[in-house]
Amino acid sequence: MPGWTAGGGCPYVVLWTLFFAIAKGSIPMSTVAAPPASKIPQFINGQWIESQASEWQDIVNPATAEVLGRVPISDAAEVARAIDAAQAAYPEWRRTPAEDRIQPLFKLKMLLEEHLDDIARVITRENGKTFGEAKGEMRRAIENVEVACGIPMMMQGHHLEDVARGIDETMIRQPLGVVAAIAPFNFPGMIPFWFLPYAIACGNTLIIKPSERVPLTMKIAFELLEKTGLPKGIVNLVNGGKVAVDTLLDHPAVRAISFVGSTPVARYIYARAGANGKRAQCQGGAKNYVIVLPDADMQMATQIVSDSAFGCAGQRCLAVSVAVTVGEAQKTFRDSISEAAANLRVGNGLDEGVQMGPVITRQSKERVQNLIGVGARDGAKVVIDGRNPKIAKYAAGNFVKPTVLDGVPASSELTNTEIFGPVLSLVHASGMDEAMEMVARSPFGNQASLFTSSGSAARRFRYETPAGNIGINIGVAAPMAYFPFSGWKDSFFGILHAQGRDAIEFYTEKKVVVERWAKEHSRKF
Repeated sequence: MPGWTAGGGCPYVVLWTLFFAIAKGSIPMSTVAAPPASKIPQFINGQWIESQASEWQDIVNPATAEVLGRVPISDAAEVARAIDAAQAAYPEWRRTPAEDRIQPLFKLKMLLEEHLDDIARVITRENGKTFGEAKGEMRRAIENVEVACGIPMMMQGHHLEDVARGIDETMIRQPLGVVAAIAPFNFPGMIPFWFLPYAIACGNTLIIKPSERVPLTMKIAFELLEKTGLPKGIVNLVNGGKVAVDTLLDHPAVRAISFVGSTPVARYIYARAGANGKRAQCQGGAKNYVIVLPDADMQMATQIVSDSAFGCAGQRCLAVSVAVTVGEAQKTFRDSISEAAANLRVGNGLDEGVQMGPVITRQSKERVQNLIGVGARDGAKVVIDGRNPKIAKYAAGNFVKPTVLDGVPASSELTNTEIFGPVLSLVHASGMDEAMEMVARSPFGNQASLFTSSGSAARRFRYETPAGNIGINIGVAAPMAYFPFSGWKDSFFGILHAQGRDAIEFYTEKKVVVERWAKEHSRKF
């Protein structure tokens, strides 16, 4: 998940090294004044305002290279303005009954349903994924809104009478205050909704910083939020890069940070947030393994692994990156997955019948293609080569076709590198023990999957595999909104994850009250 905004979850905008190369001037970034008609505004204190940023960046359709608009790279003062608005709105919002706080979410759910196709088209235009994938993403966003509407029950505390004679004890949950979320390019609609509905339903006020690569999706989402009757200052939207992130990390009014992105940036944000006394949940990168046993349903395994490895052009934090075949599965699965990869239709995600779109930027395309070359140099066989494809009508697009590398050696840097593109590496193991050892050696622990018809193998895999999201005959083990989106090792920094009850715990503080009341002898009842 490269970037400040996963910017993968995942995710994924600008690689850590690329960001600093841009900052040093070795890679040019367009920063001229934006044409007024194409400027993307900020949403602060209930109003759309024109940014006063001195730097602007093009929003580029990755399939067509069309410039969709220009996004501001906000300075610290502009971000602080959003923080001030959120801070001013907080006292009244935290006193608003939970039942009243969720009413705008009920309206938001209906608005998102009504405008599902419109939002999905925006996602496809600025992100590149297919229209069907974009609609599926927004279904997950809506699911989180639905779950957060249960806050009056999920936010409840505990009470016990007579912890000692005449003494009662109560644990209650209270909101933190101002919180912030830094979201990725790869799921511009879904991932902000891992955070937004829970944060505000719990009584917090929120600042969202979307990826500067894909700001249009959150713009349309906030236009819908405007129609829900949510009071001013409860949700705020600012665009920007590292300066915006650091301002959120350093400002004393911001109590908590949620982030999805690359492991280097996740580690940076987690450390800086901790140094400033803030709680943080930081989803990092991934290198997801799948083990295919000989007794697996090979047709099903091929279809599901293909969807996982090549869906969304491989730009999701739960995409299968490495398939470990065991025993007889080696040749069978290699041949079937190679055929599936070769037959996927690649193109503009808005075109009928397209099954995979482009990667996000020209730099991403070059990086993915270079890493395919690294695998070949290190001894892997390029069974299906997706480099430099010819896509009719879209010569300017950032396309890499599905790629299959067979026999990637353990010494290759690809073993622990998150490619974040439509590339599947195949390795072989003699047995289950060796395959499990390969999975355990990975520094990442976002997801791992097993394909088998053996219940005992499945139980062992579930029990022993060091990863936060486990799939059994599942290629993308994406938790439903009422479960946490987990992650282990270098794939996650923090304790409490996004979604579900973890979100409630993250966005609230526990307060314990111990009470004793003296008898009132003067009163008679």
